[in-house]
Amino acid sequence: MLSGYPRGDGRKGIRNVVAVAYLVECARHVAREIVAQFKPLFGDADFDVANAHHAAPEVHLIGFPGCYPNRYAEKMMERIATHPNVGAVLFVSLGCESMDKHYLADVVRASGRPVDVLTIQERGGTCSTIQQGVEWIHHVRELLREQPTVPMRLDELITGAICGGSNGTSRIAANRAVDRALVMLIAEGAACVFDRTAACEYEIKSCEARPELADAIIHCLAKATRYSRTVGRGGFAVGNAGGGLMMQEKKSLDACANSDALPDVGIVKPGDILLTGGLYLLECGAGRRATFGLPKISDNAEIRELIACGCHGILSTTGRAPVVGSAISPVITVCAHPTMFRNLCGDMDVDAGHVLEGCSTLDQIGRGLFSLTVAVANGTRSKSEMLEHREFITSCNSFEPIGPACLPASAHDEMLHKKSLGLMAA
Repeated sequence: MLSGYPRGDGRKGIRNVVAVAYLVECARHVAREIVAQFKPLFGDADFDVANAHHAAPEVHLIGFPGCYPNRYAEKMMERIATHPNVGAVLFVSLGCESMDKHYLADVVRASGRPVDVLTIQERGGTCSTIQQGVEWIHHVRELLREQPTVPMRLDELITGAICGGSNGTSRIAANRAVDRALVMLIAEGAACVFDRTAACEYEIKSCEARPELADAIIHCLAKATRYSRTVGRGGFAVGNAGGGLMMQEKKSLDACANSDALPDVGIVKPGDILLTGGLYLLECGAGRRATFGLPKISDNAEIRELIACGCHGILSTTGRAPVVGSAISPVITVCAHPTMFRNLCGDMDVDAGHVLEGCSTLDQIGRGLFSLTVAVANGTRSKSEMLEHREFITSCNSFEPIGPACLPASAHDEMLHKKSLGLMAA
């Protein structure tokens, strides 16, 4: 049994973060300086995991740099500002950006969270706005520190999985270890959502028993392929080749190992809240066509999209060992390359390379990863959290809404209920 922070929509969080969100690049400096005034939780030598839920809440910086309207970016901000791991939000506005700060504040307020908006042009400029932001957060942190926790079951946990920085070891060790951890989580009723690259559409379809969902998977992955060809690049990067992968299809097969042992039960778009337990595919490809100004997103942006779907934490597999984490939700990094893990052991959480060296089995690594996921959900800090990695990126994008074929049949009625609560895109 876990301990969680209850939210107004019935969900529960495993963290109680104060989010400071700038709504345009011109407000980033002020927002960043507000956050900088608070000593990170992980700098405390006396930090006690057993009392983590009663410690002063962390303060995280998030935001959107654009000075132009984009519904996708606004939806991302709305979903993350009301994420289960967020306890309060301070929006920092310049005053003339396109992001609708009053709408966002109303959404957060309606969720029962403390919220405030600081408009730099109306608050006396940089220094005055920073001071007012710091004072507000001091007050809110004391309120959140006293917030009681409630029991939280594993079937209320949502876990994201991403395969980033792949090399030849990813499919052999890291992704298959995550497979086993996901099997155990889903057996407990939990929901898991993962991203997957294109070029393996028909391998995926052959694993899916429901024809309508299999066709929907092919459709969304084909869109991602067309988009990548139009913009001139896909999910295959220079680092993948340097790690021993020679083609997009090989990288995709590596990513597909994240779901080899499980049937797909649904597809979600960024910002759609998962309806029931089971495994979900996150469609990361953009909408109908590539548009100027909508770039191919990075692994950090895909992690943010997983978080926008309500993921409490992220399992990130890699053979190239990126030293990153995320704001809002903890990232657990599973490294498949033994030498890379030893070089960067201070940044990596799980050494799946033990499988390649014959020191452990995939089942043993999977069980350990399952236990670590539960421990992190209950207050233990991942390596990226301890190192204060809080990467966050939001860009413009556009997505078509999902259709009923993308949902498990048992979730159709729940979909209507969730839409009525505003938890899922119409």
